[in-house]
Amino acid sequence: MRFVPLVAAGSLALSLTACTAGTEAPPLGARPTTTGTGPVAAALPAATLELWHGFSTDAETNAFEQAIAGFTKKYPQIKVTAKKAVQDDQITAAIRGGKAPDVAASFTTDNVAQWCRSGAFQDLTQVIEQDGIDLSVLPEASRSYTEFEGKRCTMPLLADAYGLYYNKALMKGNEPPKTLSELTELTKKLTVRDPDGTIKVAGFIPSFQYYENSPSHLGPMVGAKWYNPDGTSAIGSDPAWKQLLTWQKELVDWYGYDNLEKFRKGLGDEWGSEHPFFEGKVAMAVDGEWRNAMIAADPEAKSMDYGTAPLPVAGDKPDLHGSGFTAGTVIGVPKGAQHPQHAWELIKHLTTDTDSLVTLSNALRNVPTTKAAMESPKLAKDDNFATFLDIFAHPKTSTLPASVNSVFNQDAFSTFLIQWEKGAVKDLGAGLAGVDKRINDKLKLSGG
Repeated sequence: MRFVPLVAAGSLALSLTACTAGTEAPPLGARPTTTGTGPVAAALPAATLELWHGFSTDAETNAFEQAIAGFTKKYPQIKVTAKKAVQDDQITAAIRGGKAPDVAASFTTDNVAQWCRSGAFQDLTQVIEQDGIDLSVLPEASRSYTEFEGKRCTMPLLADAYGLYYNKALMKGNEPPKTLSELTELTKKLTVRDPDGTIKVAGFIPSFQYYENSPSHLGPMVGAKWYNPDGTSAIGSDPAWKQLLTWQKELVDWYGYDNLEKFRKGLGDEWGSEHPFFEGKVAMAVDGEWRNAMIAADPEAKSMDYGTAPLPVAGDKPDLHGSGFTAGTVIGVPKGAQHPQHAWELIKHLTTDTDSLVTLSNALRNVPTTKAAMESPKLAKDDNFATFLDIFAHPKTSTLPASVNSVFNQDAFSTFLIQWEKGAVKDLGAGLAGVDKRINDKLKLSGG
């Protein structure tokens, strides 16, 4: 699950420019190459590794400890001590101060570009090649969000995939929509209002301010691009964004912005038992695979009859159906790690060992990232979870590509979208061009 708040991109960029190495250890790759696939770790001396991660609940930390135990069973001379509930800013501060852990895992991909570019996380390319790891076992999207400018400084650990959840009772026998026009039609059909227009049940909430309705999660429905090949913003020039926003605004206007806002603001906590999908106040919602586990864990929601499906897509882009958005947990070796070779062996185990990934997925209900783990008979996968495995593996599934200003870019776009859906933007083209300018100006300041 991803509950981590975003770190301000500006502060991260400034902090990383001040990185210090601390006590230098041999860099990754500075080891004799081996023939075949024999484990290098078996020849490494005894060491204690410090691993920082963001998992915090008992179920999460226990699952992570089980995965680590599989590694230490293979390599008993390597001990691993784990520190839980660590945020990105803590990792960055430790690197700056020369007190970096040997291994660090992050719930967000937003800082990968800065970590790779600055050298805050070490490039794994050489050891990946030395150990003959075939990265084609990872879907293209997960390979994309773990590298930047030719440097692979992280590996994907677990992934999130986004699809459509629907309440079967509220659907009244209707099949989940496959296109945006079908979503609009079904939304209108399933929405229940009082005579004064007050919304009692929403077929679907189109607001970008609703829980998981971020532009990054909804953009794949139309195949929208964030960046041009040179890294500049494509939001204003890609017609797919206009297509998505035009569809979205028409549905907002059908509800009435004020009516929709009144309904949205009266809904329960996204992470609590009063979630509107749990309470039958929303028939269809965009959400991640981890919502399945939250439904199963809720005493009242677990009896709900619901289904999952891929996101509906633009009618003129049927090849997108079955795809969606993905991102996930990333893990790497920070600069200044005292035992980088040992650290790599642990990362390799956690990210490529099938049993390790299956253990984590079964406990956390996130998507395992390798094809072997997704196809493992040990993987727990009912129909509702299998939907997200298929979405993650779909060749058209996309992610938000790494950018040195990732958080700023998302915030700039989201700020504009709030104005757009409330009707304060009169010229969509000019407004999106203004978003491009803000993003590109910031990119220049960051040396992009």
